[in-house]
Amino acid sequence: MTTEYDLIVIGAGAVGENVADRGVQGGLTVALVEAELVGGECSYWACMPSKALLRAGEVVRAAKNVGGARQAVTGDIDVAAVFERRNSFTSNWDDSGQADWVSGAGIDLVRGHATFTGVKELSIRAADGSTSPLRARHAIVVSTGSTALLPDIPGLAEATPWTSREATSARTAPARLTIVGGGVVACEMATAYAGFGTSVTLISRGALLATQEPFAGELVASSLKELGVDLRLNTSPASVSRGDDGVVRTTLADGSVVESEEILVATGRHPRTGDLGLEAIGLEPDRWLETDDSLRVLVDGAPLEGDWLYATGDVNHRALLTHQGKYQARAAGDVIAARATGKPVDDVAWGRHVATADNEAVPQVTFTDPPVASVGLTAAAAEKAGYRTRVVDYEIGNVAGASVHIDGYTGTARMVVDEDRSVLLGATFVGPDVQELVHSATIAVVGEVPLKRLWHAVPSYPTISEVWLRLLETYGRDSA
Repeated sequence: MTTEYDLIVIGAGAVGENVADRGVQGGLTVALVEAELVGGECSYWACMPSKALLRAGEVVRAAKNVGGARQAVTGDIDVAAVFERRNSFTSNWDDSGQADWVSGAGIDLVRGHATFTGVKELSIRAADGSTSPLRARHAIVVSTGSTALLPDIPGLAEATPWTSREATSARTAPARLTIVGGGVVACEMATAYAGFGTSVTLISRGALLATQEPFAGELVASSLKELGVDLRLNTSPASVSRGDDGVVRTTLADGSVVESEEILVATGRHPRTGDLGLEAIGLEPDRWLETDDSLRVLVDGAPLEGDWLYATGDVNHRALLTHQGKYQARAAGDVIAARATGKPVDDVAWGRHVATADNEAVPQVTFTDPPVASVGLTAAAAEKAGYRTRVVDYEIGNVAGASVHIDGYTGTARMVVDEDRSVLLGATFVGPDVQELVHSATIAVVGEVPLKRLWHAVPSYPTISEVWLRLLETYGRDSA
């Protein structure tokens, strides 16, 4: 017999869980289908384990940068203890706790791999190979995420490279690690493993953190060098091989060879849509699923007839960040419930049922040392979008609160101002503990708060947040 639900969500990661939860809260019956671990990438191989690996080194280095605390630090981090703490955050890759939450939320968990067989229809293949049909009365949401992209480098696949999964779930730190890539995963894992005492070589075809403000990548590069990372920028691997001795040899474009015990590839992501049977509903597999702001899947710019197919999280390629995926999930779950129960749909910009912030108001933090925290548009992106802007920079170390926080505090803050409306388009902070500044910037960007009103948001003294006042002073009160 076909089992029917009002809503079926494919993928029980953090995003899929939120879609399902909002659907239940909206009065729908919901099935959540998962082929791996409930909790998904963020819980077991990304956000949580990576930050657990980074935290100990960050704390020790911070203590060494404060007189009085510096003298108390007599050793390096205990690497084995770091891995053990990481294990506690992943529950040793046991998802029973998260499965219990799903059940407690009133959601039916279906273990198995989902394949489309028709409109609102799926076939679920269980671990034992058996299959069963599943049908949605109102909607199906694809929340299957993304997987690491392996570039076409001769010998790379045969060298059994690490991806972000292996890097965050490793049981020990290799003596030498080659990292290919210059983005968030590459920089974070270079920071973590260099802190473990691993000899790290990072190879990037361009600058680090290229989608951020240029000074962000420059400050992170300087920090990585201080940690002993060998940066090979503006070059790429020509070939990779793993010898019988287990050593990975990476030959670069200039002919030089880097040797290491492991090689981590962090050059991008690929959608997990190749084995969903999308061709059965007229969609092309192995592609990102384009959506509108209410997360309906689009074909030739229009939703499928009946508004029944949605995509949330990485798989729609709007903003590959867990918090943005969960934001999309709340909007999608709510709008599906509203449409199913005949309630009003609020799908205008900044309405309850749309993910407007995905367009120009996305916050993110790169947990390097120093961290990079940003929201909205960079100066280059704002110019490309046609805004008339003014860019204001300020050295965070000149703020009294920062100088007390860390001896020799080094960091930079930038705000990008829309001169026609006198509001923030974006802000970037690089420096110790700036991740706690980004939400105030996010509120300013999302709320389109006029700069003349921001003058009345008085930062407490002495805190790093005083940089807001210094940015406004540099911009000029008369200009605001």
